[in-house]
Amino acid sequence: MTDLIMELGVIYGGSAILATIFLFLKQPVVLAYIFAGLLFGPSALGLIKDPHNIEKFAHFGIILLMFLIGINLDIKELIRLLRKTALLTLGTSALFATATVGILVAFGFPPIEALIAGAGLMFSSTVVALKLIPTTDLHNKRLGELMVSILLFQDIMAIFVILLLAGGGQSMATVVPLLILKTVLLFLACYFTVKHLVFKLFRKFDVIQEYIFIFTIGWCLFLAQIAAMIGLSNEIGAFIAGISMAVSPIAMIIAEKLKPLREFFLILFFFSIGAQFHPDSLMEIVIPGTVLAVALVILKPLAFSWGFRRFNEKPETAMEMGVRLGQGSEFTLLVGASAMMDEIISKKTFMLMEYTVILTFMLSTYWVMRKYATPISTDAKHRRD
Repeated sequence: MTDLIMELGVIYGGSAILATIFLFLKQPVVLAYIFAGLLFGPSALGLIKDPHNIEKFAHFGIILLMFLIGINLDIKELIRLLRKTALLTLGTSALFATATVGILVAFGFPPIEALIAGAGLMFSSTVVALKLIPTTDLHNKRLGELMVSILLFQDIMAIFVILLLAGGGQSMATVVPLLILKTVLLFLACYFTVKHLVFKLFRKFDVIQEYIFIFTIGWCLFLAQIAAMIGLSNEIGAFIAGISMAVSPIAMIIAEKLKPLREFFLILFFFSIGAQFHPDSLMEIVIPGTVLAVALVILKPLAFSWGFRRFNEKPETAMEMGVRLGQGSEFTLLVGASAMMDEIISKKTFMLMEYTVILTFMLSTYWVMRKYATPISTDAKHRRD
């Protein structure tokens, strides 16, 4: 217990100190959390001995984020947007994967390892993209809905990739229909349970806010675990749990109550990203990783912007969505770790994926905060919750 309190003190105290410095320098505060992980993790000062323990706590923040995304969405609108953006998501993902493979092969990486890296780096970060978007007006609500449809589709694709790696090349024709069936069945079971049981309990005890809070957390985690047990992911389960409660008259109250808890754990997420970076053989991957990160941060906004304009979005809106989706993903690390454990890629390639993701987080966050509205902007003109 003492060690845990000490580690949390280091994480939040150290993050607060670095955040203060970053704010004085007018830099994105999210980057302060990543740098805190780099500084206090095992690769530098070593005050946090095992960042994997922190990652387990941090995962709760991602689960809560997905739950809150779901609780703010209209299921009919989501289905319409998924149909609208499916082709765009597939097309851009293929483009980003191809570009990654081309760059890494040019730097001498084995084709199969370059392909795995491409499969991991074709996704954008749900956490970073949605943390930086405000929800205060219709413009940003529209941006959020379109971005969620893209990110959700990418999350499903990422699960396919991880399952294929774990299944030793199992046929996509087998994996895809099974995952879709599991998702639909889980949603239907969740929907009817909420409609015929949960809402009745809420109506009876909605004056007791503590009960609503603890029940909501329990529902979110229960669905997250059920989803993981049937071969989906915790994130998908939490998202379905949120969607099922979106029509509740107290949905917005629930969302507001959970926001501080989400922020508490998301700080751990960004800290763990920095703390898990191992600079072994850094000089071997810094040049190809930097070239790849810069290429993706430029290519992703351009590709998404072109695609959104095909859907009759205004050029400036299309470009904003592209910039907000212009980073790597937390799923990149999961894909890379899965492939490295199965000895499909080397530790060097995994390090390159890790380095590239962290660098795209930094570059993309900096670009968004300098140009667009965010809840954590250092500029009052761009700060919007």
